[in-house]
Parts: sequence; C-alpha cells; structure tokens
Amino acid sequence: MKFQLGIANQREQLPKCLIEFLSYLETIKGKSPNTLDAYKIDLTMFFRFIMLYKGLCQVNENTEFQDVDISSIDTNILRNIVLSDLYAFLSFTEKQRDNSAYARARKVATLKSFFKYLYGKAKILDENIASELESPKIDKRNPVYLTLDESKRLLSSVKNSNNPRDYCIITLFLNCGLRISELCSIEISKIKGDTLTVIGKGNKERTVYLNKACLESIHSYLNSRNEFIDKISFEYKDILFLNKNYTSISKRSVENIVKKYIKKSGLDEDKYTPHKLRHTAATLMYKHGGVDIRSLQKILGHENISTTQIYTHVDDEKLREAIKSNPLSNE
Repeated sequence: MKFQLGIANQREQLPKCLIEFLSYLETIKGKSPNTLDAYKIDLTMFFRFIMLYKGLCQVNENTEFQDVDISSIDTNILRNIVLSDLYAFLSFTEKQRDNSAYARARKVATLKSFFKYLYGKAKILDENIASELESPKIDKRNPVYLTLDESKRLLSSVKNSNNPRDYCIITLFLNCGLRISELCSIEISKIKGDTLTVIGKGNKERTVYLNKACLESIHSYLNSRNEFIDKISFEYKDILFLNKNYTSISKRSVENIVKKYIKKSGLDEDKYTPHKLRHTAATLMYKHGGVDIRSLQKILGHENISTTQIYTHVDDEKLREAIKSNPLSNE
C-alpha cells in the first residue's frame, strides 16, 4: 500500500473516544481551536497507523494512508495498545516530511495527553502507558526580532501610507506584543481608558496596557472607521479591525499587511511575520524598557516562565559590561 500522509478526510467518522477527548479539551481545559485541530490531526494519524500496524483493516497496494477508516476504534482496541506501539508510531512519523523536533515533540505531547485522559478521566485504561514517553530535546533558539531602528523604519513606512487601520495594527503589535489571534478579535467595548482586555491562549483573559502611541493610533483609526459606520452590520459593530467588506479582518489579511510594510521598509519580508513583531515588542521592552522577566511573562500571556526566558539573550551586553566592571579586570 502507499504509506503516505495526506490531508484528513473531513467526511470521515471520528471514533467516539476522540470526539469525547476533544470535547473535554474544549469545554474543561479551554483549549483553542488551533490546539484542538492539532490534537485531532495527530490522533487521526495515530489511529490510522494503529489500524494498519495491528492489521485491523483491509488494505491493498492502492490504499492511501488518509483513506484508512478509523471509525471502528473502540475501547477494546485502545486497551490492547502498548507502549511499543507508541514508539512504533513515532518511528513511523520520523520518516515523514515534517520531521522537526517540534513536530515530534507535539505528537509526544498529544499521545501523553490523550492516554492520560483515557486513564485518569475516561477510566477506559487501567494504566497510563504513555507516562514514560520522553519528548525529543528541542534546542532553544533566540527569537527573531526587529531592532529599535528597524521598528521605527517600519512604523514610519506605515504612517506615510496614510492608512490609520494598518498603522494601528502595526503599532499594537510593536507596543503590546499581541498574538495575531488576539489582535484580530479585539472588541471596541473591551478598551477602557488605557487598558484593553484580550482573550489569549487557553481562552484565558488578560489585561493589556495601552501607551500613548497605542491610544493615539486607536483614536485615529476609530475616527476613520466612523466614516463608514453605517455600512457595518450589527454583528461586527464591536470588532475593532475590519476588512474592506466591513467584516472581521482575518489572520491571513493581517499577515499580508505586515508583509507589505516590511517589504516597503526595505526589510526581509520572508523573515518577519506578525509573530516576529510580537518578539520585537517583548525584546524592546526587556532590553530598553527595563521590564523584568516576570512582568514580561504577564504582558505576553505566557503560562510558563520558561517560554518568556528566550528573551534573556538580549542581556548579553549587560553581562559583558558586568564582567568588565570586575575590579580584577585590569590586573
């Protein structure tokens, strides 16, 4: 058979255990739609592999991997999965195109979460066979970000375009370090004075403080937005950023906006994305604003401090100066 990965068939019937697990993640754990999609993709792949690996389905030389039916996955099949099956699946995924350490780590995390649920919550298993799974080591990479001068160039290029909406978008990215999903879903009613309430990862609410540049750009954009207020349907009246059709702006549109002005600024359009602007805001706050790592964690909405610690690399100059200040440095 053709042992290749493919896009999941949207019409296939998902196993009951997977549907219940995704519902648990959404309603109890508050996971985002993107996270749910990732779990669904990984577990659908895992179930297809199990059906083939254990000979639980009829296949021939023309069978495509994405056509393997997983609707028959039930409690009996789940109880017969052992740790070696999980390792066999991970070995299989290593032969696929997306074989990065991040991709492998995500699949390990998915399996660990799923089998923990089957054991601890659903009470389907008598033991958690995935508890001993180890995640691949991921080398920490310094974040890609714009320098202060490059950030000013970018802002200047947007301002010169005379587009209040786009200028407001770039200003909020560079000053607040918002995620693209948070920016696209900003509601006008959530802006109170110099604070903005956003819904971040895991459906968690946090407060973002707005500085002078942010407040002025929002005010300017709202004045422009009010010129076509009559064209906005009730459904989108409270959404801050709208597209040319007067509906919610999409992530893709924001990505294109950022790419457009990055290129206009003479910077590398393939290197800098909305997420890199988030890195830029964090780095500038840490390097030039004197913001400590714990405060930065709250600003960015990171659940774990380890995620925020990637920004400590910008302290290299401070460390260099500290070593030079040692009284023994000239001895």
